[in-house]
Amino acid sequence: MIPIVVRVAINAVALWAATWVSGVELGGSSTSAKVGTLIAVALIFGLVNAVLKPIIKVVGCGFYVLTLGLISFVVNALLFLLVGWLAGQLHLAFTVSGFWAGFWGAIIMTVVSFALSLVIPDKYDER
Repeated sequence: MIPIVVRVAINAVALWAATWVSGVELGGSSTSAKVGTLIAVALIFGLVNAVLKPIIKVVGCGFYVLTLGLISFVVNALLFLLVGWLAGQLHLAFTVSGFWAGFWGAIIMTVVSFALSLVIPDKYDER
């Protein structure tokens, strides 16, 4: 249970960092509302990545090889857009206004999530 909570917290912080991109907006009237929105969107992001990303990688394997993996930037941007759309459908105050906002938001989220995962491991060594 702890690794899931740590992963959601890391994704929430990375999503917050992604809101620095023009076109990625986090609404809310109070800090607690913003934190709740970030946690809910982080859960959605985790579910989308857990379900759709492996399917996309298997189906689009040829494109990954053909583009030397650069298609992953496009896939990540589209998944980020999907998360923004799903958040809107669930009446969460998180919006992604277009492809380029999704592209840069996904890049920032990936970098911040990677850096935080190095500092805060989600699996504990039991030696």
